[in-house]
Amino acid sequence: MNIIDFSKSNSVINQFVLEIRDKQIQQNRLLFRRNINRIGELMAYEISKSLDYEVRNVNTVLGTAQCSVPKDQIVLGTILRAGLPFHQGFLDIFDHADNAFVSAYREYTDETHFDVYTEYLASPRIDDKTLIMVDPMLATGTSLQLALEAMQTKGKPSRIIIAAVIAAQPAIENLKNFLPDDAEVYCAAIDDQLNEHYYIVPGLGDAGDLLYGGKD
Repeated sequence: MNIIDFSKSNSVINQFVLEIRDKQIQQNRLLFRRNINRIGELMAYEISKSLDYEVRNVNTVLGTAQCSVPKDQIVLGTILRAGLPFHQGFLDIFDHADNAFVSAYREYTDETHFDVYTEYLASPRIDDKTLIMVDPMLATGTSLQLALEAMQTKGKPSRIIIAAVIAAQPAIENLKNFLPDDAEVYCAAIDDQLNEHYYIVPGLGDAGDLLYGGKD
């Protein structure tokens, strides 16, 4: 499993990560959503460098030009609801991609224990396609694992790419248990630990609530 951590390099992604972490800037919900979207756009651009390309001819008003363009058939998958702005950032770049959506939620049995359930899947066939699963927060990796299992009822992709804004180290370790060896994981930042409620520390809080407001 190949892991790319953008916090270890000089990238403007780091500026947007700083802003989404800042508890004062977080009060601007519109900016929070936009920054998640921007991180998705920039990460999609970086991922585009690793795709397979082919040369195509295009007719202009004055002649014919050659352009090298991606030939991967991409499916963008995301977990509802927190993944939507991140997903849109990817879709802004991979605008010809097919799209898939999975619901996943935690149901707590007490303050520190929970089960994860998936109830909804809308996906095209993914056989022999490049599957990019985007999830802004990877805490334990359980939701992502269940989402991938649901997605794989639609076929076997030729390539799996995981994209996260912030991942916890325990999630990274868990990914190694169920992702294929040639999978790639792109993260804007990787934090060391989880708290007793399985939130990423230092993280940024509940991404879904910061994006869309609290839930009852």
